[in-house]
Amino acid sequence: MNSRIWAVVTISAGLGLSACSDADVRKAEPAAPARMQRVETPAPLFTAEAVNRAAWAPPPTEPEAVSPQLVKAQVLLDRAGFSPGVIDGRYGENVRQALAAYQEARNLDETGELTPETFASLEQAAGPAVVAGYTLTAADVAGPFIAALPKEIPDQAMLPHLGYTSAAELVAERFHMDEDLLRALNPGVDFRRAGVTVLVANPARPALAAEVARIEVDKDEKAVKAYAEDGRLLAFYPATIGSAEQPSPSGAMTVTHVQRDPLYTYDPKKLDFANDRIKRRTTVKPGPNNPVGLVWIDLSRPTYGIHGAPEPDVIGKTASNGCVRLTNWDALALAAAVKPGVKVRFL
Repeated sequence: MNSRIWAVVTISAGLGLSACSDADVRKAEPAAPARMQRVETPAPLFTAEAVNRAAWAPPPTEPEAVSPQLVKAQVLLDRAGFSPGVIDGRYGENVRQALAAYQEARNLDETGELTPETFASLEQAAGPAVVAGYTLTAADVAGPFIAALPKEIPDQAMLPHLGYTSAAELVAERFHMDEDLLRALNPGVDFRRAGVTVLVANPARPALAAEVARIEVDKDEKAVKAYAEDGRLLAFYPATIGSAEQPSPSGAMTVTHVQRDPLYTYDPKKLDFANDRIKRRTTVKPGPNNPVGLVWIDLSRPTYGIHGAPEPDVIGKTASNGCVRLTNWDALALAAAVKPGVKVRFL
């Protein structure tokens, strides 16, 4: 866990990778004199105490509803190695699949639902506060940031680095969070100021308990599962996998190597889904917003791999051009536990 994270219970103050691509709110009191106007900061979505002390309750039925129980459950799932994707406090399909995998590994009823028994099991593991305070450092706010992420590959190729667009995006990804949830927990906070303390999800995820011996890519479930030599399920990650038009491969492969901070090369001569507007080989520099994210796990079938992604909130909810996309943090966790020769099977 980062040494600058500390528990709080109240709001604190002020390669050729050519197969894949893809204002503060303030309300003034009208009665105040012009020179004495007070600024009112909106209340946070909920406090750290509300999340850290949350007991089991039925998840909200509204798809976009956010609850402290779900934030807590998502963080604890992440901490246990069963990734819900981005921590956003919502009860989506990625969460249901992570719950089902956790239940299977813990010999619980495999419902995919946040049952009282599953919630109690998640809470049994000792660990730090689920929501904690984090103090923004000078390095966090220094950048360099890009003003906006270009959509087109040729425009991306003109940038010297595919970095974050803001300190808020950097912090959200560091703590596996949806940026909207980060801002909702910290309304009115200026993420450009070093020394400001903000509330963050605190996965404190340890390294995998053993080296990965085999990987299963389940195309129906849109999931990646990592297993130890003895057959234990070590980790579950939601994934974006190929579509019907651009399917992921089938059968068995192996990991050939791992490349961190990869270049991304778009070569229309090697692609059957090539963009007609891109006529020549184009290379995009590394960075978290690179089309293949922060790490590339190369597979024995040319141009295919398991890799990170620039948009963590859409993992498992869209289709790729054949490769397997994970959130940057999940891809990095998997990459740290694999070696060349690890078996990968597409189901």
